[in-house]
Amino acid sequence: MTDPIALSGRQPRAVRSALAVLEEVVAAGPGVTAKEISAALKLPQATTYRLLNLLVGEEYLVRLPDLRGFALGRRAARLALPVVPPPPAAARAVVEHLRGMVRWGVHLASFRGGTLTLVDPDQDHPPTESAVLARYPHASALGRLLLADQADWRALSRDLRPLTAHTVTGSAELGERVAEVAATGLARQCGELNVDKGCLAVPVHDPATGALVAGLALCGPAARVAEPNEELVRLLREHADRLVPLLA
Repeated sequence: MTDPIALSGRQPRAVRSALAVLEEVVAAGPGVTAKEISAALKLPQATTYRLLNLLVGEEYLVRLPDLRGFALGRRAARLALPVVPPPPAAARAVVEHLRGMVRWGVHLASFRGGTLTLVDPDQDHPPTESAVLARYPHASALGRLLLADQADWRALSRDLRPLTAHTVTGSAELGERVAEVAATGLARQCGELNVDKGCLAVPVHDPATGALVAGLALCGPAARVAEPNEELVRLLREHADRLVPLLA
């Protein structure tokens, strides 16, 4: 990826043209050729080829194996939020069953597309908004499940800002917490996102691929979350296991 530079007078037009090329690839579908893009956008062929080469180099587009057309690349997927379907009724029933057994909030999150999204939040115990959880994964138990699933958690959590006085922001200490989550399959935070609240969270993996697909969290008073809570952890793991065939 090239280093960001300041825009000069003519560069905004080039940016608009590059975005138009991306839009045309989306509209035309995989396999659209440079000639077709040039004709559709009424761009000179030389300009079209130059923009295509730039977008391929930055991984927003890829050349198809036959070298005759183009398709969206890896980085283009990051330009739009993933559409996460709601969990099936059977999965919601499992979550609701756990809610009936505990006095704490019970939340189900999806990690589809590598993004944390709450798909079944507990309305009786309103959680932090999904956007905040996704932006600051270092400060939440569900977020740390996602960090522990990464080859390098630092690539996903760049803004280690303190959200409370208890938020772990040191890279070394956070690395130890993430490694512990990876080793134990249990994430815990106490007062790091909201000073009065804490959470326990366990992952749900696809048994065939090992991919992280969801996380199940229990949220309650920070001081109580800091305790061993062996019975609550057992219940949390049991219900997460029941979710595996329903969400994988």
